Amino acid sequence: MKSKKINFSISDFFAGLVKRQIFIPIAALLLLAVFNLIMDPSFYEISLGFNSEGHPVLTGNLITILDYGSELAILAIGMTLVTAASGGQDISVGAGIAIAGSVVLRVLCGTNSRPETLQAPIIVAFLVSCVVAMLFGAFNGILVAYFKIQPMVATLILFTAGRSIAAWINNNELPIISDPSFAVFGGFIPGIPIPTPFFIAVICMIIMTLVLRFTTLGLYTQSVGINESSSRLNGLNPNFIKFLSFVILGLCVAVAGLIKVSRVSSINYSVIAKDIEMDAILAVALGGNALSGGKFNMMASILGAYVIQFLTTTLYKFNVKSDELPAYKAVVVIVLVVLSAPIVIDYISGLFKKIKSKLSVK
Repeated sequence: MKSKKINFSISDFFAGLVKRQIFIPIAALLLLAVFNLIMDPSFYEISLGFNSEGHPVLTGNLITILDYGSELAILAIGMTLVTAASGGQDISVGAGIAIAGSVVLRVLCGTNSRPETLQAPIIVAFLVSCVVAMLFGAFNGILVAYFKIQPMVATLILFTAGRSIAAWINNNELPIISDPSFAVFGGFIPGIPIPTPFFIAVICMIIMTLVLRFTTLGLYTQSVGINESSSRLNGLNPNFIKFLSFVILGLCVAVAGLIKVSRVSSINYSVIAKDIEMDAILAVALGGNALSGGKFNMMASILGAYVIQFLTTTLYKFNVKSDELPAYKAVVVIVLVVLSAPIVIDYISGLFKKIKSKLSVK
């Protein structure tokens, strides 16, 4: 009798787990973890070394995932809200990062592209880039919310022109910051061996968690995404909610832009954050969120971002060329779309129910 009860509880557990939104990113994470463990256990090695300034830093594939996955997680926060509210995606975040990063460098450099000292406090440069990035987010939001343009079409404007605008901001020059304090945001805090972007991402996660917990932003966003007409009849302003989601994404873009330019203390307009918008969208999809909008799980999207970086790091580990990465990620997208389809979820859940019924007969 005890064994039957245990079997029933296990089948019920897996049947319920498959229907949970967090199941897909957790399953993907476990598959990648097991694959790397079998193929090359050294993938998980972490060593303590010293950077060029003599400060202790941790190195290894897992640290790389934490480092570069963090800026993707920050973007996933804003992209999740945009997807939930508008039922579409912003494909201009890479260009937006180029603009935000260019603004930071412009403020810090002033009229000299290679200053010996910073021409303004870093916090001022960051706040200015936040304003600029939010304005571009507002531009996208107005096109989507008030002019009723499809999100991908509306953001295609900035996707096309954004990097040219970024180059124009600095007169097509490549500014270089020599002050070591600026490199902290994309590197390491002296004396702390964990990459700074991870701490920045944690701060962003905490802020967004508090916002969703103590405000109605999450509820309103989901309501608009599920049924815009019904939410309007209930007193909401769907246009403003969509507009606000793009502005919040703009703020996330500014944070990611600061991290990006801080890593190299300069900028390459055509390369910076190249194709990162696809990874951000994939992170939202991997989190089990419907790309058509509506209900969302923010933590699942964030976990999805780190899984995407896990996949990218794994591919680089096995010498996959950078220009081949999109092909592998396309396969992941296909698998995700199939696995997240309601008919597939119901089928898998039905299998566990059949197992349960057979066990009950015995």
